[in-house]
Parts: sequence; C-alpha cells; structure tokens
Amino acid sequence: MKGIPPIRSRRGRRRRRPGKLHADKGYDYDHLRRWLRGRGIRHRIARKGVESSTRLGRHRWTIERTMSWLAGCRRLHRRYERKAEHFLAFTSIACTLICYRRLTK
Repeated sequence: MKGIPPIRSRRGRRRRRPGKLHADKGYDYDHLRRWLRGRGIRHRIARKGVESSTRLGRHRWTIERTMSWLAGCRRLHRRYERKAEHFLAFTSIACTLICYRRLTK
C-alpha cells in the first residue's frame, strides 16, 4: 500500500491512496484492518470462519485473470532478468501486447 504511486485525477490534487481495498481471508488480521482504517481506506476483507469469500470473487477474478495473462509470457514467468529495469521493461512490453490483443478482438 505504501508503494502505490499517486493516482492521477481530473481535477484537484492527486490522490495518495486508493479509496477502498478488497482482500481475501489471507489478509484477515486486526492490525491490518486498524492500519487501513487509520489511513482512511475502506476495506472489504473476508473473515476466517465467518464469511465466505465468494462475494469478493468478481474483484479477485480481474486480478487473477490479469496475472495469468502475464504468466503466459515465458520470460516473465521465470525471472530471467537480473536488473529490475529490464524486468520492468519486459513487463511493460507484455502489458502492451496483452492490451493490443484485447483491443483487436
């Protein structure tokens, strides 16, 4: 959460943090909930043993689908590059190709 860059907005100042966070049961900790609440971020975290995480499915599906598209790129699946700049460049190329393929359909 701390590493998220400022979010560009149409008017006014740039937002420094997201408005809300969706997470599964793996992030069900009181100290995380308190930290998010202190930063003013609304959270939707499924609780262990109490709540089903199926309601989070439509938000998680988007992330998991995107990660599977990136995992389809062999060079990104295993991190062959030692330098972070090179890895980031290949990730940008992969994202560009994925977006291009989705737009041409």
